[in-house]
Amino acid sequence: MKLTDQQKLRIGACAWSFEEWRGNFYPAGLPASRWLEFYSHYFPAVEIDSTFYSAPAERTVLRWIDSTPAAFRFACKLPREITHACRLRDCSNEFTAFLRAIEPLASKLQVILIQLPPSFTPKDGRAVLRPFLAQLPRDFRFAIEFRHAGWHRPQIIRLIEQHRVCWVWSDTSPLNERNLAPFEFQPRTTDFVYLRLLGDYATKYDRDGQRVHRYGKLLWKREAALESWATKIQRHLEDVRGVWSFVNNHFEGFAPGTCERLANRLGYELTLPSGHEISSADPGQLDLFSSAEPVG
Repeated sequence: MKLTDQQKLRIGACAWSFEEWRGNFYPAGLPASRWLEFYSHYFPAVEIDSTFYSAPAERTVLRWIDSTPAAFRFACKLPREITHACRLRDCSNEFTAFLRAIEPLASKLQVILIQLPPSFTPKDGRAVLRPFLAQLPRDFRFAIEFRHAGWHRPQIIRLIEQHRVCWVWSDTSPLNERNLAPFEFQPRTTDFVYLRLLGDYATKYDRDGQRVHRYGKLLWKREAALESWATKIQRHLEDVRGVWSFVNNHFEGFAPGTCERLANRLGYELTLPSGHEISSADPGQLDLFSSAEPVG
């Protein structure tokens, strides 16, 4: 991969606060309050999951800024109050309040993700989608994820493109398809690509609500899928401004490991912490990272 291409590509995880990563990615004794700081010296970006549940407090946003290097970037989810409760209807007050809450993050915030529920169908949502898109401010970039297949229509794709919103490419394939490559059509509506490797959420819990897996290591490898997505990314790198790729634990069992595997396929420099760093008896000593900016 050319350096210019590598600078366009940012690979990261869908959130960083996972107890299962303690002792597998984070040093065992590192306080959770410093996990983002540690994470940001190995990855160039992260997708914030917590904003899906509520708008962040100002002190939280300032901590995110102060904990990460200058070159680090965030993407964040729009709150579910807007996407799932209001379903994009009559939510201008909530939307304005959210934008006001994340405004201090603007210099490091690259994309706001509009994650819609599977129950949000064209029949129910077509009438509200157009005015919602029309009121999106140009100060931020937005990406929209449809979970219902009915939205994959030319007129909807043109509408998304018209409003300069990125059509999210997402892989939610179940485990029994993990050896198959995703072949579905993925439209590109903006000058950047936003990819989410999510996997099958049904693998997390059993019928009694108990955890089936602990996400501290790679549990299943999706070789065909990773190869397919790497090919898609390479195909678009030259003619886009950037590619944002975020990985969930559910995809292969351990998001950092999947990130590293995808990066390797793309010739991208991304190295996870060594065993010595993870087992360090003094995890508070992060001075060795002070001059190490994340690549990209």
